[in-house]
Amino acid sequence: MDGEVVTISGFLVQALATLFIANITILTGYVFAWPSYNVANFVSNTTILSAPMSSVEVSLLGSLANIGALLATPLCTYLLNSLGRKYTCMLFGLPYVFCWIIITYTKSVTVVIAAMGLAGMGAAGQAASSVYISEIAQDAIRGALTSSVVSGLFLGLLLSYSWGGYLSYEQVVYVHLTLSILYILLVGLLKESPVFLMKSGKEKEAARSLAFYRRVSVTSKEVEVALAKIKLQLDPALETRLEGGKDPGVTDALVEGKAEEKRAVSEWQFLKNSQSSKRGLKVAIIVMAYTVLMGVIVMQVYAEPLFKEAVPSMESNQCSIILAIVFIIASLLCGVLVDKLGRKYLMIGTTFAAGVCILLLGTQLQFHWAPNYVSAIFIYGFCFFYNLGPAPIPFVIAAEFFLPEVRGLCSNLVNACAWIMNFITLTIFSIMVEVFGLAPLFYIFAASSAFGGVYCLFYLPETKGLSVDAIQLLFIKERRRDAK
Repeated sequence: MDGEVVTISGFLVQALATLFIANITILTGYVFAWPSYNVANFVSNTTILSAPMSSVEVSLLGSLANIGALLATPLCTYLLNSLGRKYTCMLFGLPYVFCWIIITYTKSVTVVIAAMGLAGMGAAGQAASSVYISEIAQDAIRGALTSSVVSGLFLGLLLSYSWGGYLSYEQVVYVHLTLSILYILLVGLLKESPVFLMKSGKEKEAARSLAFYRRVSVTSKEVEVALAKIKLQLDPALETRLEGGKDPGVTDALVEGKAEEKRAVSEWQFLKNSQSSKRGLKVAIIVMAYTVLMGVIVMQVYAEPLFKEAVPSMESNQCSIILAIVFIIASLLCGVLVDKLGRKYLMIGTTFAAGVCILLLGTQLQFHWAPNYVSAIFIYGFCFFYNLGPAPIPFVIAAEFFLPEVRGLCSNLVNACAWIMNFITLTIFSIMVEVFGLAPLFYIFAASSAFGGVYCLFYLPETKGLSVDAIQLLFIKERRRDAK
């Protein structure tokens, strides 16, 4: 840590900007929640649509958003480095707007399903929001602010579930549409990431951006040093100096002068040549993959029948709302703890705790050794621990592991891994449920949790409060140890 001070006014501005930017995941929460409380209407003979949905159409309604997000991920990578962080986030708000406009005016089953796929393309913008937040946040609060991206998803679920219970079909759609437009307008009020501005050769604008987010004078020493740190991150010779064991810190020469002249190198070429980036990408992808294989997606799918067995007197909508509240509380608590306890040990502890909960749930389903309501306790326990660590931390490390030259590319590759693993999990494990039942499925999830906890213990570096150049040094030191 470099001992930088975060002022109260600077924290408030960065937190408010984060709230605006993370709204894109709230919009994603609306999209994932909306089909669940409308499906009963969509399959009935008195449906509001032109015809009842078939089982295949219902499946597409809930899953097509994942395909849309995966298809749009390469576009997000390109736009992050051409349009910048701010305008990429704004652009990825448009699919949500178009989705709800289309649903407002159509009753066609096919068009409604296609609109959900279109909204999924907006979900690909979550990677852009993580990168944007990580680049405007100071190192001391970066983890807390970046983790809020996941909190936004669950807040969107909670709000949409709540509106679905009290508002009409048309009113819910209008609310979603209005808030999608509001998101674009709010992000438009912010300044571009200082890192992107420096990459684009706009040093004066980068200084104004830093002054805006930190609430200091544009001519202050703090802005001067922050600019020098960004120059260091963008220096093509950085990794060579780190390999040579030189101090990666900010020097007077960097404050007064310029980094080595940049050569035009593509993101893929930079990644190919950067050992620290490749190592960071490997760790980030493995962490993301095992967290998906812990089974939270399947848990969400089968939560309703499990709750019906555990607490039959409670309406399924109420169970969904309580579950969303648990998600939010845990992810907000993660925002408090991630910059105090650190990423590594918070991730290890919560991964093992979630694994124990889902293992006990599997034994309860198989052997019924306790009253039915115990199943609900294990479900809530699993979801709490999962969202305290394994849910948000992979997105935090994906936003902070990488140098600016490949941050957009690598963040999107990690997010693409999440979409692919979600699709594989839902496709393969739904078949396994029919063949083997739920209990063996949960044993597999528990095994994935055990693997993940052990992997993090040995390979996940602690990045709490570290600048990106210091994080690269961690991966270089790790590679040296492996080479011995």
